[in-house]
Amino acid sequence: MISSMTGFGKGSAFHNGTTAEVEIKSVNSRFLEISLKLPKNLQNKEYDVRELIRKKINRGKITLIVQLKKDETEAGKIHLNEENLSSALGFLKELKKKSKVKDDISLNHILMFRDIFFAEETDESEEEFKLIQKSINEALNNLNEMRKREGEELSIDLNKRIKNIEKTVDKIEEASKIDVKEYFEKVKERAKQMLGEISAYNERIELELALLIDKSDVTEECVRLRSHTKFFLDALKNENEVGRKLNFLCQEINREANTIGSKSLSSEISHSTVFIKEELEKIREQVQNIE
Repeated sequence: MISSMTGFGKGSAFHNGTTAEVEIKSVNSRFLEISLKLPKNLQNKEYDVRELIRKKINRGKITLIVQLKKDETEAGKIHLNEENLSSALGFLKELKKKSKVKDDISLNHILMFRDIFFAEETDESEEEFKLIQKSINEALNNLNEMRKREGEELSIDLNKRIKNIEKTVDKIEEASKIDVKEYFEKVKERAKQMLGEISAYNERIELELALLIDKSDVTEECVRLRSHTKFFLDALKNENEVGRKLNFLCQEINREANTIGSKSLSSEISHSTVFIKEELEKIREQVQNIE
């Protein structure tokens, strides 16, 4: 089943006061393009994140944003360095004595010494990355689910339009059989009128007319066009990463339609080839969105 390249997904995970939230979106692209926005302390995990995406997405322009949120009770725990506090108090007392200052030592004086406090240093990056991995996988699964649903809708529309083209080829083949015979007789009659009744050249005239009519025959083009539409429908059902193949088949169908139009002997066939090309243009627009 085909997948669209357009979609959106979200994922989140929570552990020990930390929440990881991930948003991912994708749009059309010829190749896989990945743009990341990660927390600063996890910039070194960019390669790992890209590998997570590559395992589940083959084509499209991907934008992924990761946010880490911590509960206030868990964030920024401050501790008192009692040894540095004792040193600071000793320094202040000594300074007071030598400077003969009579003011009492206050808390404001102590707070001037920043090294009496320290934040708890713990390496949480690996734990946080595990949380982010879980969120990314959830977001990717949601994204791919959306891409598949849109792909199903695209498949229905493409099937309908290819069937329309095949029905039009049926009409072209029927019209071609009638038009070739009628055209042959008209040209033959016109040739007789221009050349007169020259019996010695009748066989030669017949041969030249037959060659002319043969050049106007579109049977081969119709057969090839049917072959392309068959491969197109088969690819929709059975293949992955089918976008490039469908785009190539659109080019081939267009080539045959152009040839049929140039060899056309009637306005009916010309109108039919115009319809095929109109449907094909709509198909091409849809194919650009297929992975």
